[in-house]
Amino acid sequence: MSESAPQKEKPAEYQVLARKYRPSDFDSLIGQEAMVRTLSNAIDTGRLAHAFVLTGVRGVGKTTTARIIAKALNCTAHDGPTINPCGECENCKSIAESRHVDVLEMDAASRTGVDDIREIIESVRYAPVSARYKIYIIDEVHMLSKNAFNALLKTLEEPPEHVKFIFATTEIRKLPVTVLSRCQRFDLKRVEADVLIAHLAKLVEKEGAKADEGALKLIARAAEGSVRDSLSLLDQAIAHGGGEVSESQVRDMLGLADRAQVLDLFEQVMKGEIKDALTTLRSQYDAGADPAVVLNDLLEVTHWLTRLKVTPETGTDTLVSEAERKQGGDMASQLGMPHLTRAWQMLLKGVGEVKVAPSPIAAAEMVLIRLAYASNLPAPADLVKKLQAGGGAPAVGGSAPVGAGGNVTAFGGQQVQAGTQSGPTAQHSAQVVALRADDHGDHPMHPMPIDFEKLVALFEAEREPTLAVVLKDHVRLVDYKPGSITVNTTRRTPPDFVMRVKQCLKAWTGEDWQISITKEVEGDDTLRTKEIKRDKKRRDEAMQEPIVKALLTAF
Repeated sequence: MSESAPQKEKPAEYQVLARKYRPSDFDSLIGQEAMVRTLSNAIDTGRLAHAFVLTGVRGVGKTTTARIIAKALNCTAHDGPTINPCGECENCKSIAESRHVDVLEMDAASRTGVDDIREIIESVRYAPVSARYKIYIIDEVHMLSKNAFNALLKTLEEPPEHVKFIFATTEIRKLPVTVLSRCQRFDLKRVEADVLIAHLAKLVEKEGAKADEGALKLIARAAEGSVRDSLSLLDQAIAHGGGEVSESQVRDMLGLADRAQVLDLFEQVMKGEIKDALTTLRSQYDAGADPAVVLNDLLEVTHWLTRLKVTPETGTDTLVSEAERKQGGDMASQLGMPHLTRAWQMLLKGVGEVKVAPSPIAAAEMVLIRLAYASNLPAPADLVKKLQAGGGAPAVGGSAPVGAGGNVTAFGGQQVQAGTQSGPTAQHSAQVVALRADDHGDHPMHPMPIDFEKLVALFEAEREPTLAVVLKDHVRLVDYKPGSITVNTTRRTPPDFVMRVKQCLKAWTGEDWQISITKEVEGDDTLRTKEIKRDKKRRDEAMQEPIVKALLTAF
């Protein structure tokens, strides 16, 4: 009988980087030094809390830290709790593999009810089977229902000596104050970019792969301080590049535009070179960049340049190359704050438009055209100063970007007038826009209302329905004289009610009105209440008429 052929060993199943390099002790946990120091001192001095709550954004190590704390409290290689669990004893291994009988992990997202918490409350009475402490790790604890939280409060306040609670959440504000006051809170911060880049470089070396520094910077920027996100992206990038991670590959993988091209695009738009700007945008789109991502990048550039203008040390950011730092510094020195804030507002609005538009690229192009045309408009403050000084307004009313046969003014502060717009016409249009609201000539539009009802009628006649309804339904009159009003208001009265009424009355009567709100004196009924009472009185009087009674009796 022939011997059977030896079976081929199955290759080990691949494990993603986020799980393969999950920290197993506090030494390998990056970016959370303050928390590690606090826990180290607490363990050394024996001042261990009975409940911890770990909060932070996704992927910064909340669940990982909870497991490390469980190891530190139950490691059998030491006589008591230790900040350096061995990772080799049975307790450490089983906790790392989520199979320890005394360390219970519960996902509150799928087990939110009182019955789930009742199981915990009933089990805390029993001593641990093999560990030093019985530990309950509740992930996404903010997902528990209100009744579940209430059921847990008593046990959480006075648990048995052998029980520890560790909560993890990304939404700390959703936790009741009564729960927070019973726990020791740790805020896990986003990992800084330079720390994350150094960590990724070490892992790339361990994996036997190669990665450009620019590629790691892109991954770190996209991860936004989340270690798990960065490892998932790195895993994908290594597979995408076949072991070699380049900046261009990562850019293609993430659908990002070239950072240098984004800076060039922003400069072209702010200079009014709309033809070049549209060409640059189209080339990025053809290369695979998402129009919404391009506008988000422009928003990021706007924010960065604004910070450069306010705090120049921002330019030393690790994620910014030397060429970007120089180009950004030049743009920040030439652009005024009004231009940057206006660009921010228009791009922020444009991002929403691109997301809902049938053709995102068309919407993005329209946003850039609009921004280019607005880049040479003066700030409202400069326009008012010019008018107050008695001179003409800047002649910008009909000027257009360079690509459309116009001029540019955002950079350098100089303008070349477009041939289609004369100075007097632009000055006249600017003056029309800048007219003061109270400039109605020498005569008022309306006489002073003689009573409060006439005043409300004035608001209705001038098509101010919102204020008319507020005055009629939510204001109780205390005292009225032409030019002076004292009233009671309700919670439904808008906070800017007094200012708006003053502005309207000033514009319509030509007089400054004094409007006071008091709570000391009880006001009369609102006009709406009076109207209802008056109608009811008339109806009751009509019902007493003999003819009406006879009709009602007959029919």
